[in-house]
Amino acid sequence: MNNKKHSAIMAAIFAAILFGISAPISKILLVKIPPTLMAALLYLGAGLGMAVISLIKRLRGQKHREAKMDRNDLPFVLAVIALDIAAPVFLMIGLTMSSSANAALLGNFEIVATSLIALLLFKESIGRRLWSAIVLITLASIILSVETLSSFTFSLGSIFVLLSCLCWGFENNCTRMLSIKDPMDVVIVKGFGSGFGALLLTFLLKESLNNLSVAYILFALFLGFFAYGLSIFFYVSAQRELGAARTSTYYAIAPFIGVGLSFVIFRVPPTVSFLIALLIMIAGAYFATYEKHQHTHTHPALVHEHRHCHTDHHHNHTHNEPTHQEHSHVHSHELLSHVHNHTPDIHHSHVH
Repeated sequence: MNNKKHSAIMAAIFAAILFGISAPISKILLVKIPPTLMAALLYLGAGLGMAVISLIKRLRGQKHREAKMDRNDLPFVLAVIALDIAAPVFLMIGLTMSSSANAALLGNFEIVATSLIALLLFKESIGRRLWSAIVLITLASIILSVETLSSFTFSLGSIFVLLSCLCWGFENNCTRMLSIKDPMDVVIVKGFGSGFGALLLTFLLKESLNNLSVAYILFALFLGFFAYGLSIFFYVSAQRELGAARTSTYYAIAPFIGVGLSFVIFRVPPTVSFLIALLIMIAGAYFATYEKHQHTHTHPALVHEHRHCHTDHHHNHTHNEPTHQEHSHVHSHELLSHVHNHTPDIHHSHVH
């Protein structure tokens, strides 16, 4: 496994850990903050936090090595914002109707939704090991769901959580189309766009704002920066190298982080089914991690812009002056056929 793939896997796992804390802590904050406003604050916290980091980097004069978004990205940007307004609103409503542990466990269905949408709509390849991982993750979710079948499987809260998973499944695939651009810019656009959209929805729905606490609002913004802002940043970075389906598979640990934290906060002891499902989930992660995909494939001639270096097999163009660091500029790829291990990254989106 090369360093880029290893770094992408670590980024996906770190994104999952950060997002995993959101459900149980949001459950606490929802006592004082209505659902739609909570969703708005989470994304506004993400946008504000990443904008501050971006500003600090610019003030320090750090050289920009990423491609900027342009008008060609607008359809995906609008889709991402719309889906990011709907998904957290559904999740927050679901959290008000069910426990944070149940909501976190149902979050596993986002992985299945992302992978199937990536396969059916965006033609990402899914090999045997990744199919095995998806099946195992789904099996773990079923085991956990059956344990409390009478209390939440057919509840309205569960339906809202599953709707959020479906929205995020589509959103993950749209974000994958933006992963070639600066991940920080993607998070800032998603944060402010979805945050202000959900805030407008809060006023349109006339949610009660009588019991608002400034401390709770600030904590929600702070949570949004970590659980959504930094999480999305690492997620987008991982998608660049791994594709939507594989990134979502590594993201499978997020629900278990949420469940584990729920056990600690709400003092709910782990069940036997949880421990069994955990073992199955570990097996699923193993199959996803050690998947190997290799065959003769052809790269069509292509002109695009993104951060890159000249140490791989795909960037052999020349510069007037030698460069050894990562950089970004518009560059061309010539028609190329070769064989090597690859994932559905930005240079391997061919159909099988």
